[in-house]
Amino acid sequence: MSVTTAGIRPFVIEATDAELEGLRRRVAETRWPDKELVEDPSQGVQLATIHKLADYWASDYDWRTCEAELNALPQFKTEIDGVDIHFIHVKSRHENALPLIINHGCPGSVMELLEVVGPLTDPTAYGGDAEDAFDLVLPSLPGYGFSDAPREVGWDAGRIAQAWAELMNRLGYTRYVAQGGDQGASVTDAMARQAPDGLVGIHLNFLASFPLEVLAAVFGGEFAQRLQTGRGGRHRFQG
Repeated sequence: MSVTTAGIRPFVIEATDAELEGLRRRVAETRWPDKELVEDPSQGVQLATIHKLADYWASDYDWRTCEAELNALPQFKTEIDGVDIHFIHVKSRHENALPLIINHGCPGSVMELLEVVGPLTDPTAYGGDAEDAFDLVLPSLPGYGFSDAPREVGWDAGRIAQAWAELMNRLGYTRYVAQGGDQGASVTDAMARQAPDGLVGIHLNFLASFPLEVLAAVFGGEFAQRLQTGRGGRHRFQG
């Protein structure tokens, strides 16, 4: 795709060696806290584990491999509602493929979606049927990955959903579906509530808000109530 009247332009990741070396240096220069006072993780992630993780990022992680994997896919940017949005757009080789926009979670990025690109755009290569093919649109949520961070408050799931409807419109899709997990599920749910022209269905996983009666049916009434009030774990569920 070339630059279009809709303002969509190609994008290639080009991190400099100096940028990567600066990142490694900052990781290596981390000022560490004192070691925990117990021999179990009851006081949080143990210092030895964090040391191993930092050593991996500073010495072993190969960004160039990741960069090449992303650059092997068609990437683009477009400004929507004042924010420059990054997205991957992979068209299926099969005719009449259904357009599908997928929202990643938090913390996360489009990297967590790369393994589905092949099976969804070219299902016949994975034992599926041509009629199961999708054209994929994988946007980076505002402030994530290579999408710019908003310069004003108010970019909630509903506003992102409106931006994605505009994105699909700019790509020329008049009939499409959406999927999302975690924070991406909230955006996809908002898309369905707004019901933009062209959106014909959604799929969600790990939605952070459930009706209490659904929680009760799955977990039992007492446990569902504890989740509802935030006393049953680290996630707070809203009815």
